[in-house]
Amino acid sequence: MTQSSPNSTLRLLMPQWQGGNNAPYHFGAQLLDWLAPPATGPMETIEVAVPDGQPLEMEDGIVGRRALVAQLRAAEACIARHQPERIAVLGGDCLVDLAPFAYLNERYDGKLAVLWIDAHPDIMTPRDFPHAHAMVLGNLLGEGDTDFTSAVRRPLRPTHVMYAGLNETLAVETAMIARLGLRHAGPAELASDSAPVLRWLKEIDAKRVAIHFDLDVLDASRFRSLLFANPETPPNTFDGVAQGSMTIEQVTRLIGDVAAVTDVVGIGITEHLPWDALAMKSMLARMPLLGTPGVSGN
Repeated sequence: MTQSSPNSTLRLLMPQWQGGNNAPYHFGAQLLDWLAPPATGPMETIEVAVPDGQPLEMEDGIVGRRALVAQLRAAEACIARHQPERIAVLGGDCLVDLAPFAYLNERYDGKLAVLWIDAHPDIMTPRDFPHAHAMVLGNLLGEGDTDFTSAVRRPLRPTHVMYAGLNETLAVETAMIARLGLRHAGPAELASDSAPVLRWLKEIDAKRVAIHFDLDVLDASRFRSLLFANPETPPNTFDGVAQGSMTIEQVTRLIGDVAAVTDVVGIGITEHLPWDALAMKSMLARMPLLGTPGVSGN
């Protein structure tokens, strides 16, 4: 589809971790930045406090609210300075896509299509769950806490949102998906082709799309840099929590098929947890001549 000049695409590195209350997201985002091809246009880093091992406070039903709101405002200001046509985001927890996707929907007159590739629907409210990364799509739809919905001057149209890779949902999530009429295709429907998503794009006559790619949509037995593959997690910790089952090849094919039929103006890649690299980083920090004994390096 339409090709843009490199300078019209803003790349944001936002190593936010407080939205998932999970310090390793900070390093995971930085490693994503290192792994990604070099930016050909403007590149900005949103300042995020380095985890210091201290627990985050619960603030009006949301863990780490003040830091998250401050980082949201910083991302908004950064985007406003550049006024980009397209945004690529490397995160961090899922909440990093709030400011970029809200901006893009406003820029494109409320007609942005959003493909949410995720094992979870991210439409919780503080009444349901205290981690704000589980609320971000709800916020983009104009639902939820006003500190976060204030960033969304033009909420997404429910008809213009579709989930890909979504597994079983909780009762409160199922009810909201039904109330808003959000489309969804599970891993089995997308295993061999992208037809459900391509039909949706055609039905809504999508001209531009933003893609949220939460890595936890992937099968943790095949890709290990995920929350569910943490080697230090006790058995049964995630019993009852939906886990992804797609492969890298399936997700890459899906995104490529979408890009072939409409203009991708946004992409966010989130929730990278490289456990082996984190363990090596910690070990090296304790090595003689390399680090300081007793320092974790996380």
